[in-house]
Amino acid sequence: MYEIVRQLEEKRAAARAGGGPKRVEAQHGKGKLTARERIEVLLDEGTFEEWDMFMEHRCSDFGMSDQRIPGDGVVTGHGSINGRTVFVFSQDFTVFGGSLSEAHAEKICKVMDKAIQVGVPVIGLNDSGGARIQEGVASLAGYAEVFQRNVMASGVIPQISLIMGPCAGGAVYSPAMTDYIFMVKDSSYMFVTGPDVVKTVTHESVTHEELGGAVTHTTKSGVADLAFENDVEALLEARRFVDFLPSSNRTPAPVRESNDPIEREEMSLDTLVPADPAMPYDMKELIEKVVDEGEFFEVQPAYAGNIITGYGRMGGHTVGFVANQPMVLAGCLDIASSIKAARFVRFCDCFNIPIVTFVDVPGFLPGTAQEYGGIIKHGAKLLFAYAEATVPKVTVIIRKAYGGAYDVMSSKHIRGDVNYAWPTAEIAVMGPKGAVEIIFREDIGDAAKIEARTEEYRKTFANPFIAASRGYIDDVIRPHGTRWRICHSLRMLRDKKLENPWKKHDNLPL
Repeated sequence: MYEIVRQLEEKRAAARAGGGPKRVEAQHGKGKLTARERIEVLLDEGTFEEWDMFMEHRCSDFGMSDQRIPGDGVVTGHGSINGRTVFVFSQDFTVFGGSLSEAHAEKICKVMDKAIQVGVPVIGLNDSGGARIQEGVASLAGYAEVFQRNVMASGVIPQISLIMGPCAGGAVYSPAMTDYIFMVKDSSYMFVTGPDVVKTVTHESVTHEELGGAVTHTTKSGVADLAFENDVEALLEARRFVDFLPSSNRTPAPVRESNDPIEREEMSLDTLVPADPAMPYDMKELIEKVVDEGEFFEVQPAYAGNIITGYGRMGGHTVGFVANQPMVLAGCLDIASSIKAARFVRFCDCFNIPIVTFVDVPGFLPGTAQEYGGIIKHGAKLLFAYAEATVPKVTVIIRKAYGGAYDVMSSKHIRGDVNYAWPTAEIAVMGPKGAVEIIFREDIGDAAKIEARTEEYRKTFANPFIAASRGYIDDVIRPHGTRWRICHSLRMLRDKKLENPWKKHDNLPL
């Protein structure tokens, strides 16, 4: 017995050593934690239970039979975050560069399968040089097996990817199919083809960071949601983020008791909207003043800034927020913001998270770049997402709600449950000046007459009362009472039941 135990401890020690002291030192030298250190930061202390620690690759080509390290470059298992179970896999760059072999993929697939069965989130910590070349097609098959699990888990359990090193080639498609992607600045990157191939094919000279770094993907491509300064910050924020989410599509998000009264009034909101309708204001200020204790977790803050998406709590319950941001492009909807918000709305609907929408939208962004880029189809994605969603939907029109954008932003006509408006709301086909110049085009040369007509149109249509008279707005509310009105509405809607017609799946306008 003693000998068996000794062998066990030796094998455990070999697995924990990863690629050895030199490679661990090199990992630390790049400012990166090792695979196991990352798990220690991510999970509650002492809760990690490792699976397949002794698993090894089965390749004998190119001298691989002499290179066997227990665990084969990925640490897998389960633990808890704030007391809630999660499954995790953490690729170990110190072992074969974290490259994915057949066995490596099998380990990942095992925890993904079990996470789906149990109904808990799966978190992937990616740090890999890609497919293990020595294994050829077997490693490619391993990737495809992982991809299939990503698809099966989609909408069933939350999937979160942390890119904490290289992620290139076919490896990028697994994180791309997960729900959220976090990256680390200066030490992580994602791209399908690297700088050398790009230079050969297109003659562009570009660095790893410029091509697929954290800043690139959180500001230009929208592939990633958040970028952090280092591994520890990324992992701690992932812990905070998971706390907003349900474990699966069959369980509610955790309720966090708050000392922030539901009935709290915020008098400063009465002066948030400027008197001049052309003046911007910060919509994020509104969100932070109505959520519990001002805690708002924004996702994709650096991408498509004309729309805000993120999570907060109202009365202790998780709520997804979508809001036009007048400080960027006047809050217009464009291609990027439509896609960003549509994906967010669909995630919330998948996991039964109520959606609160704050509206200040003058319309869709005009121009050839938008039309040639397909704004019609991309804008339809957001419309489709809202119309399809069956979760509780509360909408508050803060200022402008013009044209088709009014319809798109969770209006009553696409099954908004409760639709409020502030007294400052302007609900119309278009802005007063544009409308007057079309209706009274014969008076365009007469500035005084146009001004008078504009004021007449503003008084008649640029207010919430015509929409309210038709029942499109349930109530015109005072700004300082926004928090408690939303909280009461969400409480009323908590047991809402609404089902769409049976279908195999929808045909979202991709």
